[in-house]
Amino acid sequence: MAKVLGVGGVFFKSRDGEAVREWYSRVLGMEFSDWGGALFLPQTAAAHPGAATVFSSFKHDTDYFAPSDKEFMFNLMVDDLDAVLARAKAEGVEPVKLFPDEANGKFAHIMDLEGRKIELWQPKPMS
Repeated sequence: MAKVLGVGGVFFKSRDGEAVREWYSRVLGMEFSDWGGALFLPQTAAAHPGAATVFSSFKHDTDYFAPSDKEFMFNLMVDDLDAVLARAKAEGVEPVKLFPDEANGKFAHIMDLEGRKIELWQPKPMS
């Protein structure tokens, strides 16, 4: 039977795409191509045991995405959560939530410049 292989992209509207790309580049170290998008190649994630892409719905009244009022949240895999948070702090971006280490790795929440919540995840090998 035909099936989905994974997430092929994350696309969203922005009031100022150039500013958003610059913010994600400066704060999170993402590299954008001339055409405006960033590519995450599978081999990069595969080099970090425990990395995976999750597709999951939440209850309509969840407060997990707060303080964002958006109906979605980005989860971005990082290779060094502490270093990414230090870069974000240097850019004036403080975490809205830090989590204790979990079986799946380390997590933190930040907000982007347009109010979207980002869950940063440093995966660790799944047991």
